Amino acid sequence: MDRAATTTTAAAVLWLALGPALAASARPSPAPGMDDVCQTPVSVPTAAVRSLLAVRLPAVRLRAHDGGESDLASSLDAQRPVLLNFIFTSCTTVCPPLSQTFAAVQERLGPRRGQVQMVSVSIDPEHDTPARLRQYAARFGAGSQWRFHTGSAESVDAVQRAFNVYRPDKMGHTPVTFVRPRASRQWVRLDGYATPDELIRTAFAPPP
Repeated sequence: MDRAATTTTAAAVLWLALGPALAASARPSPAPGMDDVCQTPVSVPTAAVRSLLAVRLPAVRLRAHDGGESDLASSLDAQRPVLLNFIFTSCTTVCPPLSQTFAAVQERLGPRRGQVQMVSVSIDPEHDTPARLRQYAARFGAGSQWRFHTGSAESVDAVQRAFNVYRPDKMGHTPVTFVRPRASRQWVRLDGYATPDELIRTAFAPPP
């Protein structure tokens, strides 16, 4: 691993350990009219709690950060493990650690990153346009295997409900990551801040 990769991995580990607390101390009070800025209370990172979930994906079309549009269910490759989370770009508490974890996963996989599919669905479709998601993807160095999606409010709500994470207010979202191992019909749900190694082990484990 070269110096840049080592530095980025170290930063990811440090963020996972200290990021939420630092974000709480550094985050300014929202300015008037900034109602799209996440104000979710910061929680202390804890070990992720695992459970299994059968997901019936809704028939919805979402727009990716590259501008393409596709049906969510058919876009998820059954021949590759899928890692999926829910974020929004103005979030300053829960989402940066989740996105940094995905960045660390692709970094640790290196040339194997194409063997997985990583999906981040915005829960703020009103503000998170494909252009805004492109900026967010660049911020975390997202590779071609990591796609960010947005869509209509109805479509995004349907996806959240399918994964049992729907909240009527985006400010109430919590850290959760979903992993579907290759050829599996079930998803592993990880509530809390899963580590990059935990996500990789789960992704390449035999189907549950």
